[in-house]
Amino acid sequence: MDDTELVLRLAHDLDGTFEALVHAHVDRCHAIALRTTGNPHDAEEITQDALVRAYRALKTYDAERIRDLRLRPWLTTIVLNLCRNRARTRVVPSTPMAPLLDAGWEPAADASTDPTGIALAAADRDRLAAYLAALPDRYRIPVVLRHVDDLSYAELAEILGRPEGTLKAQVHRGLAMLRAAMAGTELEELTA
Repeated sequence: MDDTELVLRLAHDLDGTFEALVHAHVDRCHAIALRTTGNPHDAEEITQDALVRAYRALKTYDAERIRDLRLRPWLTTIVLNLCRNRARTRVVPSTPMAPLLDAGWEPAADASTDPTGIALAAADRDRLAAYLAALPDRYRIPVVLRHVDDLSYAELAEILGRPEGTLKAQVHRGLAMLRAAMAGTELEELTA
């Protein structure tokens, strides 16, 4: 069921339809939280809390407001706010890029069904996730929302409250920083 049908059903029967909202959006909310915080445990807690907050908010909305809701940006905003709150209240040591970098690192070859290829692909994903986690928030969050959650720049602008042009530049810069990290260039050199 798409989001348009989902909001119509939520407006008509919130309690009977909320489970469908959870099934439709739990994975993307978790992906956003995981790539924003870099911590699987925090991501699980944030995802659960976001869905509980969404339900509580929807309980206070009238049917017309629910029908007018754009679910993806709305849920994303809740998740990002919880990620920001978690970052403010928790002191997490930052991950320097230098230990994460391997000179001459290349993505693994076709992982298909070869156990070695599968292991290399998993290591590549983990390394990329570490590089992503090391990006400054102003680049990491737009990159995650654009390329992990596949939101449009208009949706990014709505969620983050920044102009589309600024977000395009931040996504471009964030991707350039990731490419440079994979090529072995220090993150600090790129942000200077």
